[in-house]
Amino acid sequence: MLNVKNLNYSSPMTLLFQRFSVIFTDALFVYAVHECCKCIDGKKAGKELTEKPKFILSVILLWNFGLLIVDHIHFQYNGFLFGLMLLSIARLFQKRHVEGAFLFAALLHFKHIYLYVAPAYGIYLLRSYCFTASKPDGSVRWNSFSFVRVLSLGLTVLLVSALSLGPFLALNQLPQVFSRLFPFKRGLCHAYWAPNFWALYNALDKLLSVIGLQLKILDPNNIPKASMTSGLVQQFQHTVLPSVTPLATLICTLIAILPSVFCLWFKPQGPRGFLRCLILCALSSFMFGWHVHEKAILLAVLPMSLLSVEKAGDASIFLILTTTGHYSLFPLLFTAPELPIKILLMLLFTIYSISSLKTLFRKEKPLFNWMETFYLLGLGPLEVCCEFIFPLTSWRLKYPFIPLLLTSVYCAVGIMYAWFRLYVSVLTGPPVSKTKKQ
Repeated sequence: MLNVKNLNYSSPMTLLFQRFSVIFTDALFVYAVHECCKCIDGKKAGKELTEKPKFILSVILLWNFGLLIVDHIHFQYNGFLFGLMLLSIARLFQKRHVEGAFLFAALLHFKHIYLYVAPAYGIYLLRSYCFTASKPDGSVRWNSFSFVRVLSLGLTVLLVSALSLGPFLALNQLPQVFSRLFPFKRGLCHAYWAPNFWALYNALDKLLSVIGLQLKILDPNNIPKASMTSGLVQQFQHTVLPSVTPLATLICTLIAILPSVFCLWFKPQGPRGFLRCLILCALSSFMFGWHVHEKAILLAVLPMSLLSVEKAGDASIFLILTTTGHYSLFPLLFTAPELPIKILLMLLFTIYSISSLKTLFRKEKPLFNWMETFYLLGLGPLEVCCEFIFPLTSWRLKYPFIPLLLTSVYCAVGIMYAWFRLYVSVLTGPPVSKTKKQ
């Protein structure tokens, strides 16, 4: 199993090791959920156990549909990694800042995709831990800066980095490590487009190229054949719109992240403000990053679960984000036996999430307006078209990419909408000092 050149190796013992190791490491995720439930505001607690926010949060996290199929069917160790992330968030809620920083540093060295949310951790720890006091209006008191606290955080991060990268440095292998961490030659999008801004960009380019060919504006000989939809992980050129470079995606991502980071510094809202900034960093990186994988949506879905049981507005955003994000994972399970499994599991999780949160916020306005309801119900006809109708048409041979394209574009609209709504709530929300006075 450990022989790199031993391709397509399989054995019953390997399968057992992989499955049971995923289940065993999920124990950390269970513990992290337990710790997160301690940080939840229980003011809306109902009389019945099933109506309590902590119970609802536990079910939403422990039985998360996306995490279940990605780890236990598609096979990865995301439960263990998200356990580290949720535990670090819980520690920051509990004001155990150094421990939270240690856990996040360890998480970052396990999987570098968590760089997406590093700005939220860095700014929050600097603002809320290294500066020990704030003015009455919520602005930072500059003379409260603690060099000792900065030193403790720095030494914690350096220790983790030394233990992780030290062996590679000693063997002069760091260039090999970094060449694999940032594979820019893989292209803008994954083989299956993640439902983000670039999926809409690619679809628009594809549409414009088709219109250009029909109107004979474009030369067919100058258009690369199925470059973006070939299923290959490679670089490609857009036909009509300008081609996107890694630097362009980095600039777009930084621009998208900056407002949330500024709010975290200039308009602090406590640990919950940090959590909102973390989710926005994850979503912004997902929306505009280079070669984003569709599974990265879980970086926003799981932390958003913590906010969903405290405010009706956050519950609405969570339900739109999680339903759309989970449906975008369907192409990962593409065999016929997996079709009823993924549909039934998602229906079970989605129905429970919507019904439980509606019950929790039953005294407030409806969680969805008519437009949002219409959009979410549209996922049903989309699934019927992609899985049952399209395979019966003659297009399945000439345009095999259409189901994936429709899924990416449709889900990208919902995820962008959730991202926009969350941003509006962060930018218009009052600082924590004003909230306490009210």
